Amino acid sequence: LGFCLEQVVADNELGGLMSALDGEYILPGPGGDPIRNPKVLPTGKNMHALDPQSIPTKAAVDCAKVVVDRLLDRQRQDMGGVYPESVALTLWGTDNIKTYGESLAQVMWLVGVQPVSDSIGRVNKLRLIPLEELGRPRVDVVVTCSGVFRDLFINQMNLLDKAVKMAAEADEPLEMNFVRKHSLEQAEELGVDLREAAQRVFSNSAGSYSANVGLAIENGGWKDESQLQEQFLERKSFAFNADRPGELNKADAVFKSSLAKVDVTFQNLDSSEISLSDVSHYFDSDPTKVVQGLRKDGKKPTSFVADTTTANAQVRTLSETVRLDARTKLLNPKFYEGMLNQGYEGAREITKRLRNTMGWSATAGAVDNFVYEDANSVFIEDPAMQKRLLDTNPNAFRDMIQTFLEANGRGYWETSEDNIDRLRKLYQDCEDKLEGIE
Repeated sequence: LGFCLEQVVADNELGGLMSALDGEYILPGPGGDPIRNPKVLPTGKNMHALDPQSIPTKAAVDCAKVVVDRLLDRQRQDMGGVYPESVALTLWGTDNIKTYGESLAQVMWLVGVQPVSDSIGRVNKLRLIPLEELGRPRVDVVVTCSGVFRDLFINQMNLLDKAVKMAAEADEPLEMNFVRKHSLEQAEELGVDLREAAQRVFSNSAGSYSANVGLAIENGGWKDESQLQEQFLERKSFAFNADRPGELNKADAVFKSSLAKVDVTFQNLDSSEISLSDVSHYFDSDPTKVVQGLRKDGKKPTSFVADTTTANAQVRTLSETVRLDARTKLLNPKFYEGMLNQGYEGAREITKRLRNTMGWSATAGAVDNFVYEDANSVFIEDPAMQKRLLDTNPNAFRDMIQTFLEANGRGYWETSEDNIDRLRKLYQDCEDKLEGIE
């Protein structure tokens, strides 16, 4: 710990910048999460990421096995020992840089395929793990990749597509190979061949990023949840196909058919720097309610989040993770007092976190009523806190009030009429202050 503290304090960013401007040599060093890789410190180096062909590394594969096994065990406990037949995952570009491909390896382990590296560490081959060795059924996947992942890791998308199709073409009992089971059903349903039906790796079209669900929620300009779901399906339905490398083709039918079979949605939290409500990206790419809308039985899939920020990876439900995040940040006096001490921007950060929390209500229904109720008690009911927020950043305070009112209006927060009346009055007070009316 002493050594790590020394490295954190040894900040050389300005020194490195000045040396670079003088045309001097800057020592190279890796970027990423300093908790996972202490060699990131001290700062001020000429940062590099990784060789994209080198992931997933062996260490990443080992970590992925632990997380996937815990995910499947948790789901089986909740479902009477039954394995999920299909899991929807989201892959992020920067996260896979920081973890050296852990989530990539998770997808491969779910379908029962092992990445194989060559003599210089490049991962360019795959091995289908025999069922006897795997010890469980092959679980189908639906992978949505971020735009940055698509740009950085096109070779890995190629590997993922090959891995799924390798499993789909394996001549195995359907009750032990859900990838093949679903692909055969889809081939018949859609009138396509097996390999086209087995497309499972999706992203935005070239040059496009995100589902824009987060943007719609941030602006409040969405009519209902079906609009958000259609937006997700429209923007994320471009399939990568290893049989036609370099192309991302619209594949609505396969995308919707695959999502309709999903039992579990899953994401990773791999860094202590960013959590579920820090940014809108996580809920922007969450397909939980999309899947519910597509399933014939209308059942909402179970949603899990893996916390791999420590060596002891934890798999929690999405609702558990949202609760934990709210308790440790939004509702934590150490957090919000620290933010308010930062002034204008700190108040805006609190409001943004509340808005992002509501995003999880809209896309997954994962926010408990008490989160809104307790946030209302902390930031709205206390007259002293009202004054602090109004004086510090009236724009942010108005947006916070608007978020509470919107959460109530959309049915995400049940509360008393007294609370709603108070919010409406405070909204008018903010408007008056912003307009200069005393």
